[in-house]
Parts: sequence; C-alpha cells; structure tokens
Amino acid sequence: MRHNTAVRRLRTIAEDCDKLGSLVDGEDGIVALYTFGPLLDRPGEDLDAVNVALVVGLPADELPWGVEPPGCTALAHLLRLDKTPVLKRWRPAEWPVTNHEIRRPMPVWSREDGVQTAALDALAERRAEPFRLAGADDDMLAEQISRELETSTAHLRAVRDRYWDDVDWRRSQRHDGRYPEDHLWQAVDGYLDLLDASTSVHSQM
Repeated sequence: MRHNTAVRRLRTIAEDCDKLGSLVDGEDGIVALYTFGPLLDRPGEDLDAVNVALVVGLPADELPWGVEPPGCTALAHLLRLDKTPVLKRWRPAEWPVTNHEIRRPMPVWSREDGVQTAALDALAERRAEPFRLAGADDDMLAEQISRELETSTAHLRAVRDRYWDDVDWRRSQRHDGRYPEDHLWQAVDGYLDLLDASTSVHSQM
C-alpha cells in the first residue's frame, strides 16, 4: 500500500467514525482513533497495512492487550475495518493509548474534536511529527506494562478456567465466525507479548 493510499484510508475511517454518530458514541463506543507504526516512523515507504489504535469506553479488565471482545468486532465491521488491510489494536479509555507497541501515535479522530484534518493533511505531506504524542519515559512504560500484564494474566486464567468446563461460556463464544479457541489464542498471545515486553524494558533500565 502506498503512503497516500494509507492516508486516504485513515481519513475514511475517521470520517466514518463521525458519520456513525450515536452508533459509536455509546458508553462502550469509540472515544478516539490513532495511527501508529511504520506510516509515521518511515513515511513514504510502502506498507502491508495501516496500524490503528481504537480507544473505547470498555473497562480495562474487559479489554486486555490483544483481545477483541464481540462489541469491538461489531464496531470494526461498522467501520469496515474488516474489508481493507488494517491492523487494529483496541485500548480502554482509562489507560493511556501508548504502550510498548503503540509508540508516539498520532490522533486521527476523537469524540470531542472530530476528524483531525490538520494532522491528516500533514501526514499526507510527510510532516506529521509535530502532531504525534510525546513518548513515555522508561519508568512510565515499565509501570504501564506491569499494569497491563496483571490484567492480561487475570484474563488468561479466566479463559483457561472456563475453556473446558463451562459449556455455557463455550456456547456464548461462538459468533461472527469465531470460536472459543480464538479467545484462548488472543488471551495467550496478548499475555506472552506483554511478558516479553516486560522482560525487555526491565533489561534496559
């Protein structure tokens, strides 16, 4: 995907957030949209996909790292994120959007301010640096990873404990082409990613 194509796709997602209005403005709806990764770090290079972080109103314990609850899947479908090459990460509003993977993201849309046109225009011209969030220092990053790892561990244990024995839970997890195995995989993958990040950040301190 070329740089300008990626920027157009981001602009479309942001405009869709505005158009959907009350469908994404509910208590557990989308609060803000950010982009991060190669599009910002290496502007002008061809991309496999656009990285986006979607901040939603769900409690943090319902949205561990790497997990996509059914409500988020429905929002992704409404925003047509499943139709184009987009790598999405979901973030609870009570936590910072930034973490070990989402570094110095750029706001693209927010519930309060709408589409960030100036930022998107700057990104199209490959001068988005002033619009990016400040980076977290090592201590703040380590604290955030530790908090997320605790939540992820609790979530993984809960999924593990219900996976074999809770028939009602297994039945409730079958929807939108997904199965209990998918939820177990997300829980394991998110936990291990945070565990690796924790080891890495502490080795650098």
